[in-house]
Amino acid sequence: MPDRAAPWDLTALLNAAAPTADASATAQHTLAERHLWLIRAMEWLRHAPVPGEPQTPTPVLRLKHLLNVLDRNPEHHQNVAMLLHQFWQGVDVAALFADFGFAPRTHFAGELLQRLRLKLLPQTPVTTDLGELFALLFPDADDALWLEAIDDLTLQSLMALNVVQTPQPQAQQQFQSHLQWQTPLLDAIMFLGSSVRASGFSSSLRQRMSENLLLDAPFNQLARVAEAVCDQIRAQSDSAELLRSAQYLRALLDTCRQCADSVHEHLEENGVSINVVFEVDQLRERTHRIEQLLTCVLSAQPSRDMSLLLADLVRTANERRSVRALFSRHYSLLARKVAERSAERGEHYITRDRSEYGHMLRTAAGGGAVIAGTTLMKFALGALSVSAFWAGFLAGANYAGSFVLVHVLHWTVATKQPAMTAPAMANKLGNLADEAAVEGFVDEVAHLIRSQVAGIIGNLSAVIPIVLAVQWLSRAVFGAPVVGAKDAQHVLESLTFLGPTALFAGFTGVLLFTSSLIAGWVENWFVWNRLDSAIAWNPHIVARLGAARAQRWASYWRANVSGYASNISLGFLLGLVPAVAAFFGLPLEVRHVTLSTGQLAAAVGAQGWAVVHTSAFWWCVASIPAIAVLNLGVSFWLAFKVALRSRGIRLADRSRIYSAIRRRVISTPSSFLVPPRG
Repeated sequence: MPDRAAPWDLTALLNAAAPTADASATAQHTLAERHLWLIRAMEWLRHAPVPGEPQTPTPVLRLKHLLNVLDRNPEHHQNVAMLLHQFWQGVDVAALFADFGFAPRTHFAGELLQRLRLKLLPQTPVTTDLGELFALLFPDADDALWLEAIDDLTLQSLMALNVVQTPQPQAQQQFQSHLQWQTPLLDAIMFLGSSVRASGFSSSLRQRMSENLLLDAPFNQLARVAEAVCDQIRAQSDSAELLRSAQYLRALLDTCRQCADSVHEHLEENGVSINVVFEVDQLRERTHRIEQLLTCVLSAQPSRDMSLLLADLVRTANERRSVRALFSRHYSLLARKVAERSAERGEHYITRDRSEYGHMLRTAAGGGAVIAGTTLMKFALGALSVSAFWAGFLAGANYAGSFVLVHVLHWTVATKQPAMTAPAMANKLGNLADEAAVEGFVDEVAHLIRSQVAGIIGNLSAVIPIVLAVQWLSRAVFGAPVVGAKDAQHVLESLTFLGPTALFAGFTGVLLFTSSLIAGWVENWFVWNRLDSAIAWNPHIVARLGAARAQRWASYWRANVSGYASNISLGFLLGLVPAVAAFFGLPLEVRHVTLSTGQLAAAVGAQGWAVVHTSAFWWCVASIPAIAVLNLGVSFWLAFKVALRSRGIRLADRSRIYSAIRRRVISTPSSFLVPPRG
């Protein structure tokens, strides 16, 4: 056999197909050589000799040409048929239908590693597992299209090519037997039935399925019924009886899928596990594969159904090479639950009347007062001579402690709002079928912008006078301000609008969004592990705290675990990420609108009112609105995109929403800044 047959040279390809009569011989046609010949034959089918895009796919045209050439050349026909015979005898065909496309271990991490291996490591044709060889035979996603386009006459000719002309009538009769091609499919049905049964019995799924759906014990029956159907097909039983058994098997498969779907209802209420979602998906896919195989073995035109099944396997092969598809498919439910939990809290940050608007101003002023202390503590920690990591850690602890204090006192930091309110806004996009729904969404946009403005105004109205008062009081009592002239000059140089302030403000918006994701994930983990129930009822905890206090603690942590996770993670993200980035040579800093305003107020308190006559001061003032817009805008946009994607919402008619917002801006621009009366 030549080292390489050119994929466009049919003569060389056919001359290379010269197997020995003994299938076990290794002198000329080893296992690898047979498989390489098939791979090159598939390459020849895909190779287009002339430009243009014919109506019939090029591989189908070339397949017809190959079959015509073989019909005119009996020797080549016999050689190719014998090679195919040796190929089918030497591989595990059932493995393709029973195992291909499914994870060998039913957990997400195992499938991720498997996909990375398939993506990064080369595959070998020296294998008896047809599932492993399949990806080499059909590496292109477009292969599914031409497999589906093969006409019935060509399929019949292709099936006939598998018939070997042999002087041994008994062997020929066995090879041409109707069960010859059915046997691996029937084996695969039984293998898959056992796998589905095992998944249904696993504790991770069984305990979360609907008890009503499990009353008839569908998983108990599945493997037994699948085996009985396969036995009837092998025995060529009465067609009416076989059809009844097959129909019952399909009904069992449908019930098993309903049981699997009921797991999602449990996840909606009790938290999401990626491994459980993945296992449910694997169970459903196996039931669909059983139905496809059953259709093939019962079909009056099995060649057509087999080609459709192979096309589906090609798509599966292409999907299994995609790591992104795995994440987008199995993290969608977790992302939705995270977004929904954020949405529940986001509603509290949206004001809709003057009473709520006034409350937002007051709580934001309280948050600004705490941030004023955070700003002064930041300068004090900056005076310590510690390494970059510990400086970042102390800064993160300072931020986290302040944010937690704001949370405990039920006050507000404006930049915490967008990542929480975005999922709440996405909830309003579920039905925009009429103009009233669109106007309702525009109302929510106005409420949201007004709430953000109120939060910023409240924060800044407190942080500026408090920082200035502390600076002047320190100067009057101790003769020097808390923040000295050197630190003040550094603030004026680093906070200027002429520097990378806008970039750092956008980066801070990413951190704000990340903290909201962490909060949602921690709350989901808390609910999934039923820690609130453990706190309330664990005998050791109840003995130590008492029954009433344990119940209060359980309710408190269930309501506040997300807030603590969000504020603590945000604090350490703001402090540690720049320090870690500096280790890798990335000069990243954070620009938080309230903290930056407090630093600028400290600079004014250090250098006196004369600083307001300098351009450096006004360039810093100009940066404050930009920081606010980027902090809020970036975090809101990211959270909004995640919320839309996790819900499967697509804004098919965005122009209607944009037009409605423009009309509102033109007609009543004050609605975006001032709450309505009543």
